[in-house]
Amino acid sequence: MLRSSARDFLSKQVTSKKVRELAETEDGFDADLWRRIAELGWTGLGIPEEYGGVGTFLDLVVVLEEAGRALLPGPFFTTMGLGVPALLEAGTEAQKRHVLPEVAGGEARVTLAMTEPAGRWDSTGVELRAERSGDSWKLSGTKLFVPDAEVSEHIVVVGRTRGGDEEGITLFLVSGRPAGLTISPLKTMDMTRRWYEVRFDGVEVPADAVMGSPDQGWPPLKRALEWGAAALCAEMVGGSQWVLDTSVEYAKTRQQFGKPIGIYQAVSHKLADMLLEVESARSATYYAAWTVDADAPDRSIATSMAKAYASDAYRKAAGNGIQVHGGIGFTWEHDMHLYFKRAKSSEVTLGDATYHRELVAQHLDL
Repeated sequence: MLRSSARDFLSKQVTSKKVRELAETEDGFDADLWRRIAELGWTGLGIPEEYGGVGTFLDLVVVLEEAGRALLPGPFFTTMGLGVPALLEAGTEAQKRHVLPEVAGGEARVTLAMTEPAGRWDSTGVELRAERSGDSWKLSGTKLFVPDAEVSEHIVVVGRTRGGDEEGITLFLVSGRPAGLTISPLKTMDMTRRWYEVRFDGVEVPADAVMGSPDQGWPPLKRALEWGAAALCAEMVGGSQWVLDTSVEYAKTRQQFGKPIGIYQAVSHKLADMLLEVESARSATYYAAWTVDADAPDRSIATSMAKAYASDAYRKAAGNGIQVHGGIGFTWEHDMHLYFKRAKSSEVTLGDATYHRELVAQHLDL
């Protein structure tokens, strides 16, 4: 029922025309659409009831799959897949009670500022300095590819307070726009999801902005990234399914030499490959989502396996979808290029397939 209602809502409210219109705006955000999403309860999915939430992470994954199918623009994945898990895993009780009810009610959005010019998703890529200054902290450095920073009321900032490895990572909850914080838009291939450069020039935050214990931020952040990876995989599966469905329908109706092109092996083999990849990605994704929801012992390896497979599957499916459509698949008028761009964007977000295969190898002591 949740999947059916989500697909019905998105098919009416997030049409191809709507996606293209939002891609042309400054921030890709539609306040009215966000309000409607909140009214459906989607902004509370996965958040515990004591903080105003409803449902489980698996419910959120179902909605995210449909959101990926519709190429939903805006900060839904950013807030629910990155900001919320960071708060749940690392936030203090006061921070959770302040921010999570706002998110669940659709009043606030949260993003995660982690990656820097090094482009790494592990702890060694974190160099933004966080230093004590009396009863407060000062943040200095640059974060790149921060999703939806312009429309987020809260930013979870990953800083380094000492050392150069997993110890010494501290998370900060930066609310509003304090002095010294500069947000600049980045021009990227996929304009249905907005990325920003966020500069911290001695940004001063109070002591209660620290999430959890100083220097001990990496373990909870790692768990939050596992939630995010499973959530992103769900979006990727939804997009892959749209590509497959659209390509199959086109192969049935497009005729060449008086016959549907789907009867030719060059086309049918591509469609068969796409079906295999999409179904396998879905299986890996839903198992990973279950491990996160159940906090199973294998959640780390399961989410890495899902992200590695889904990253490759979505990119390949989108590429084959363009090939099946032939000349029209390359045109601006057709929507296939929008999905290909989202596939490339999602492929590298939270680490590409190579990165996650390396994590799997480490888990297996290979």
